[in-house]
Amino acid sequence: MALSFVLAFEFINGFHDTANAVATVIYTKAMPPRVAVVCSGIFNFLGVLLGGVGVAYAIVHLLPVELLINVSTGHGLAMVFSLLAAAILWNFGTWYFGIPASSSHTLIGSILGVGLTNAVLTGVPVAEGINWKKATDIMISLVVSPTAGFLLAGLMLWLFRRYLPLSKMHKTPEMRRLDDGKKHPPFWNRLALVLSAMGVSFVHGSNDGQKGIGLIMLVLIGIVPAKFVLDLDATPYQIERTRDAAAHLAQFYQRNQAHLSDYLALGKRTQSELPAKFKCEPTLTEPTIFALQAALNGVNNYNTLAPETRQQVRRYLLCLDDTAKKVAKLPKLPKREVADLEKLRKDLTTTTEYAPVWVIVAVALALGIGTMVGWKRVVETVGERIGRQGMTYAQGMCAQIVAACSIGLANVFSLPVSTTHVLSSGVAGTMVVGGSGVQGGTVRTILIAWVLTLPSSMALAAGLFWILTHILG
Repeated sequence: MALSFVLAFEFINGFHDTANAVATVIYTKAMPPRVAVVCSGIFNFLGVLLGGVGVAYAIVHLLPVELLINVSTGHGLAMVFSLLAAAILWNFGTWYFGIPASSSHTLIGSILGVGLTNAVLTGVPVAEGINWKKATDIMISLVVSPTAGFLLAGLMLWLFRRYLPLSKMHKTPEMRRLDDGKKHPPFWNRLALVLSAMGVSFVHGSNDGQKGIGLIMLVLIGIVPAKFVLDLDATPYQIERTRDAAAHLAQFYQRNQAHLSDYLALGKRTQSELPAKFKCEPTLTEPTIFALQAALNGVNNYNTLAPETRQQVRRYLLCLDDTAKKVAKLPKLPKREVADLEKLRKDLTTTTEYAPVWVIVAVALALGIGTMVGWKRVVETVGERIGRQGMTYAQGMCAQIVAACSIGLANVFSLPVSTTHVLSSGVAGTMVVGGSGVQGGTVRTILIAWVLTLPSSMALAAGLFWILTHILG
């Protein structure tokens, strides 16, 4: 049931975001609809397969670490179901009305709603209820990316109009049919439209597809912890890296004892002082390192560990990573040491931030099938309802090229962005520069959805989490 919720979210994500990837190429008749969505599905698949898991865990780590280390409890499962249900409800509603709303906004809003409600329920300060630094970075990327899409696509079209004013790329499909008696764009324009559409599909898969991967891993860790809390396929070298990272972390803290002694209670606890009910506390850092080293001593294969030990190892790793993240923000720590700490954090999480191949394939298929089923509504909105006139070939190329580059750049920095808003804002930018203007009603609807998505999904997820937490105790 939990997996079906995640795949349903990705399926509806296909209605929204992947449909945007092929909207211009279908509207301009550069590719037949069925061929376009099948090719888009293939490139989405490749994007998910080759995109890594950086964005996936950027989304997951919006949640407080206490929820992540206790995800196998009823409280953790209530979190997963409520944020997924909220995201699905809002996504499906906006798709039904043909509004290019953002699945990224929806998911992030749901996670924020769960994190803040959890803080209220557990008495945690709101400032610690979610990872505000990560939330701020993500929100900045979600605001900046459509603005950049609007400006850069408009600038590209302006350059085309200035230096190639007589090119046939400035015709709409209808003008092309009436003037030239041809159905398809000129060859080079058609090639550019097809390649940029597949580029958008690829980067969409490597960005949005990862969100589903992160959610599925939360579900698997919560329901089948013995199999998924650690990467059971981790090589001896990867496990050795984790063990070495713990040893180097202890040395790092001792080296900076003058700055960190009070914050981490260095030298004030013994190895046996971990409480029965484990919780992440900076003052428990030393005993946590000792406990991790003891658990991994002589281990070359995670399969040899008992299921309960695997869960404990994951908790130790997550807490050490969380404390290291907080330590890196302390003002007195030298910049060189902060850089070393970031490298140690990557080694610590080598075997906890992963995804099995079947998870990646399942998400890719859900995205692709969603595109093939629900693309028509969004294609019509992007092609005809943003501008006062139909889209020209040049406008489609500019919007798609800018979208592919913007999302690809976000992938490099593991930042989730909205394919929907980057592409539709790029189309709007080209319509303004092209002189046709925009349809106020459609743009107003998109903007209202953009503004309302975050608070609405937060409220939905918060309400569902409150109810489920009380039902599950």
